[in-house]
Amino acid sequence: MNTELVGVLATYLITLLLAIPLGKLVGRIFRGEPNALDFMAPVERLILRIGGVDASKDMGWKENLTALLTINAVWFVYAFGMLLAQAGLPLNPDGNPSMTPDLAFNTAISFMVNCDLQHYSGESGLTYLTQLGVINFLMFVSAATGIAALVLVVRAFLPEKTNLSGNFYVYFTKAITRVLLPGALVVATILAFNGTPASFDGKDQFISLQGDTVNVSRGPAAGLIAIKHLGTNGGGYFGANSAHPLENPNYLTNMVELIAQVMLPIIMLFALGYMINRKRFSWIVFGVMTSGFLLLLIPTLVTELHGNPAIAQLGVTQPTGAMEGKEVRFGPLSSAYWSIATTVISTGSVNSMHDSSMALSGAMQLLGMMTNAFYGGCGVGFLNYYYYLIIAVFISGLMVGRTPELFGRKVEAREIKIASMVALLSTLMVKGGVAIAAWITVNYPNADWTVKPSAWLNSPGYHGFTEMLYEFTSANANNGSGFEGLGDNNVFWNVSTGFVLLFGRFIPIIGPVAIAGLLADKKFVPESAGTLPTDTPTFGLMTFAVIIIITALSFFPALALGPLAEYFSLK
Repeated sequence: MNTELVGVLATYLITLLLAIPLGKLVGRIFRGEPNALDFMAPVERLILRIGGVDASKDMGWKENLTALLTINAVWFVYAFGMLLAQAGLPLNPDGNPSMTPDLAFNTAISFMVNCDLQHYSGESGLTYLTQLGVINFLMFVSAATGIAALVLVVRAFLPEKTNLSGNFYVYFTKAITRVLLPGALVVATILAFNGTPASFDGKDQFISLQGDTVNVSRGPAAGLIAIKHLGTNGGGYFGANSAHPLENPNYLTNMVELIAQVMLPIIMLFALGYMINRKRFSWIVFGVMTSGFLLLLIPTLVTELHGNPAIAQLGVTQPTGAMEGKEVRFGPLSSAYWSIATTVISTGSVNSMHDSSMALSGAMQLLGMMTNAFYGGCGVGFLNYYYYLIIAVFISGLMVGRTPELFGRKVEAREIKIASMVALLSTLMVKGGVAIAAWITVNYPNADWTVKPSAWLNSPGYHGFTEMLYEFTSANANNGSGFEGLGDNNVFWNVSTGFVLLFGRFIPIIGPVAIAGLLADKKFVPESAGTLPTDTPTFGLMTFAVIIIITALSFFPALALGPLAEYFSLK
């Protein structure tokens, strides 16, 4: 266990040591300063020229937001059509069928919004063409969308009046060419040299020790797995995701995949500080997020290490901890670290089955997605933190008797209303969706939803409720992981979570961009002795308290009915 703990500590430390210098590099990229990746400039100019984009033209926040939403709509139509027709398209050596309309609807939205909630198994649900041309493509562009949105919001922190000017297409292109592509190339190379498939061959066959003929899926997996983590996407090439031995062959690849998914959200925090020349502020934000991360991680490590109390009551020792649903290659501590990293960050990949986690671990995973502001996804991690920040600035200003200000611009009624609506709508989608699902399972257990509601849940009682709560929470947080005891590939879950995916992605982008646009258009007021500083530990503590209070008030009743009730029932 000491070795496992050292592995967890080393993984996080390496992540941080890489993120600090790379944060400065990314900051230089988006400030337009000379950097080591300037050799990509001709490629970027060609891409923008083909797209008919004038790179020198600045757009207002409304134009940028329109561009962001419009291009995402195009991607949805493209992905939806490809998934419906994949059976008749090339690169389908295993003869996989096309998706049903409701599953294609859910899948196209899920990958477009960087959630990657999968109601199918990758080996049998997709072809090589759609794995690359739809899933892999969307993993790049959805991550780049979040990064570009963050850069737009950051411009509101600058002292000059910008009207949130900038060019979404330029930031979007640079995010792919200078951040995601180079990083994914490094990770994919490591994976390929450690046994992850990177070919277009069909299924292979071998004879097991029992004499059975086993078909093993292959394909161009390494590249997809690389960007799924670096871009905090999370959708697995194989159905078992990173618990699959070909998707995650050994402890080295396990560390690399963990580092890749945690690194970019932290990089963007340090890049933010460099872009606005407020490094102290970025460290305060990092401290708040890391504190929240540790408060979720430590209980998970402890509870998974101690094992299942129900098994302990039978007199059975558990020297290796809670191993149900875990990979023996990685052990309970690495799996526990992954489960919190992947839910605090909106990755959603798994190297163990979360449905088998201890009840308290499940509660921590849910809390990571419910707050959705501790590291978070590429770019959008800070966007989710941003509306908590606005609320904290407003409350702090009232407490000290001053007009609330953020970086020299007054926070007034419009901004606080938008921030509050974003927080409330998120809660409504999760709890409203779970309430509808629970009502259907109780009152219409034999309704025709392809799969009857009576068969949706693998477990009754508290755990069954948690399976439904997890599904809507994951969809709203753009996470994509699931309690796989839930039978989710049916019309109800495909359609309901599809709409939650849409709102859960774009409301937390539209809200902060709108707030930033409104603030950027206001007169800049230089800081004075009476200005409330936002780069102090005291203000960081205030923001942390706002996050905890809003999350607790919003979600504690639902947690009490699910994982917390299950936890106390095992005592």
